Amino acid sequence: MELFAAAVLGVIQGLTEFLPVSSSAHLILVPWLLGWRPEGIAFDVSLHVGTAVAILAYFWKDWLELARESVTGILSGSPLGNRKRMLMWFIAAGTLPAVIVGLLFEQEIEETLRSPLVTVVTLTVFGMFLYLCERRSRLARSLDQFSWGDALWIGLSQALALIPGVSRSGITMSTALLRNADRASAARFSFLLATPVIVGAGVLETWRLLEIVRTPAALSAGIPAQDNISWAVLAIGILFAAVTGFFCIRFFLRYLQTRTFVPFVVYRFVLAAVVLAFYLRDH
Repeated sequence: MELFAAAVLGVIQGLTEFLPVSSSAHLILVPWLLGWRPEGIAFDVSLHVGTAVAILAYFWKDWLELARESVTGILSGSPLGNRKRMLMWFIAAGTLPAVIVGLLFEQEIEETLRSPLVTVVTLTVFGMFLYLCERRSRLARSLDQFSWGDALWIGLSQALALIPGVSRSGITMSTALLRNADRASAARFSFLLATPVIVGAGVLETWRLLEIVRTPAALSAGIPAQDNISWAVLAIGILFAAVTGFFCIRFFLRYLQTRTFVPFVVYRFVLAAVVLAFYLRDH
């Protein structure tokens, strides 16, 4: 049953990390609705690692080219000499707000906002925000036309994604649409912007896990020892999150070339209604 739950949660993580429906909300709500006990910090790490693998596997050529152009630009004294070099700096600037907010407030948010009622509100409010941004947007600007203002506004919005139910991809794509980006460019920049945060979170959480499994003092904090960690469960979580995430990115980028965000808005509203109904029934 643990392996089955790990596979299910891995699939959910791989899908919801990249679709505008909030992975954190689903990872809170699915175990709550099904009565599964939390798998703990080690399993959370495996899901972060899985989505980091997915996004790096899909965009590795983009990142290799961006890194090469950035190094060339710095060495030649022209760090903003072309659009690829500028895009790398846009991503760096847009990443800073999420990193700062995450380091300062992640623990407080985790302790105070992991509630079904919070997700009901955020799923609804930010679903409506996504719908309004798409309706308002002129959908006229490609990724090559992005500016410093776009990078900073989208980066600031990404910092809100620590709140369960907001959705990292949803809020960044909404903000890009509000800046009149076309849907495919909004999604592509959202994924590129999310890469340092997702990979950084995976590395940070892995480091924390390694500290836990080799620190006896962790036992006094109620954290399982290394012998109690199911490495098979972690491997299943990583595998299913990585494979599902990779194909989800590919599907979503193709989907947005011809279709709208409306189905995801509707899904957010339906999910919020279901969660509220279950919550009211239990209270």
